[in-house]
Amino acid sequence: MSWFCYILRCADDTLYCGISNDLEKRLEAHNCGIGAKYTRTRTPVEIVYQETCNDRSAASKRELAIKKLSRVQKLGLIATHKG
Repeated sequence: MSWFCYILRCADDTLYCGISNDLEKRLEAHNCGIGAKYTRTRTPVEIVYQETCNDRSAASKRELAIKKLSRVQKLGLIATHKG
């Protein structure tokens, strides 16, 4: 089973980083208000970045690394990902 580290852009233009092994289901949960507490009042959200990780541990480590980035660095990561 693959795990993903992802970044969401919230309706208020803030960014949220998380992990999941089912991105579609997790996105639906965020948009229904049953995802993370942070996103509940910031819907709708959209996935703007994702990367595949080997396991939950790797995904969690990548999430932590991304969360330590500044907003500008996160936007650069997203821009690079979009090509």
